[in-house]
Amino acid sequence: MNKVAFITGASRGIGRAAALAFARAGFDVAISARTLEEGERHPHSLRDPSGAPLAGSLNGTAAAIRDLGGRVLVVPMDLLDSDSVLAACKTVLAGFGRIDVLVNNAIYQGSDLNADFLKLQPETLERMFQGYILNPFLLTRAVAESMLEQGGGVVINVTSGAGESDPPVAAEKGGWGYAYGAGKAAVSRLSGIIATELGEAGIQAYTLNPGVVTTEALKATIGDQGVIALRAGSAPPEVPAAVMLWLATNPHAPAWQKRTIAAQGLAREMGLWAPSQP
Repeated sequence: MNKVAFITGASRGIGRAAALAFARAGFDVAISARTLEEGERHPHSLRDPSGAPLAGSLNGTAAAIRDLGGRVLVVPMDLLDSDSVLAACKTVLAGFGRIDVLVNNAIYQGSDLNADFLKLQPETLERMFQGYILNPFLLTRAVAESMLEQGGGVVINVTSGAGESDPPVAAEKGGWGYAYGAGKAAVSRLSGIIATELGEAGIQAYTLNPGVVTTEALKATIGDQGVIALRAGSAPPEVPAAVMLWLATNPHAPAWQKRTIAAQGLAREMGLWAPSQP
């Protein structure tokens, strides 16, 4: 029986790259996101400069996995809906019978997430709470319970520098706002709790900071010229994806628990990527 990886936010970007990496490594892959078909529109989602939905869909990722010869389960999930999140876990367990790796990559990305402090509205913080704290907790707890029954598993939580430090400039000038920083700070605390409380029962948990990654969301936020300007300090989505696979499969990975892992640094250290690579 193949091991199973459940990757959230897999319609595009890092999640899509991770799903393909795990499929190439022989995992059965369950993928979730809101966008089932290309071009769907959803509330509180990012748009490209023309106002169109970002490219990418669950069915597109699933097709790419099948082209690799992998088994994939498509599980639509709305991170702002608790019932949807819990139903997704049940669907994966019903479809594949187990979950060996959970990658909490999906986030709430509404344009209000980085609002200036004095313009920040309570409704934004409520969505942040749903998308960064409550529902990732509910999903991770449900998956962890199944992992305990099977004797172990791996949880990888994707954080950001915004959850680790203060912004270099104000949000209106390109920094991050309080809602996003607070949400990612909560994400950064989850893995250490899991590793401390459930480590002896066989569950490993990691906090991964991808760094600047040239995803569709980044392009929508700063534009193509901004991406070109950042190129020397950025990486393609395949880099954090390779690190996720390494954390889930390498026997030396547990030493990297209880810290925030810089994906690009670890990738270079372990020979998973060189900055000269595309």
